Amino acid sequence: MSAEGSLQLDVCALRELPPGTLKGVEAPVFERVCVANVDGELRAFGGICSHAYAELDNGFLREGRVMCPLHFSEFDTRTGEALSPPAEEPLPVFPVRVQDGRVVVELPA
Repeated sequence: MSAEGSLQLDVCALRELPPGTLKGVEAPVFERVCVANVDGELRAFGGICSHAYAELDNGFLREGRVMCPLHFSEFDTRTGEALSPPAEEPLPVFPVRVQDGRVVVELPA
């Protein structure tokens, strides 16, 4: 836990997340978190579709969007915005950084 009261979630080594890939991990409070490497920019967001339970890391990443594997809703990986139905609710997004070669996501406590 950091001084600000947030939880630091160690996701993986940076080398395990090359550009164009997506990784999901179990997380406290949010059940699952995904990190996407979009052209070298890391983006972290809630890993469960807001429409129906589906783990987004089993979906598809393209052009900065993640597509749900269940009903094919798309979400903006930067903002969490639902871009296509049937999902209407956005995903939470989280700060992400590289620390000592590890991908670390900051979750609210």
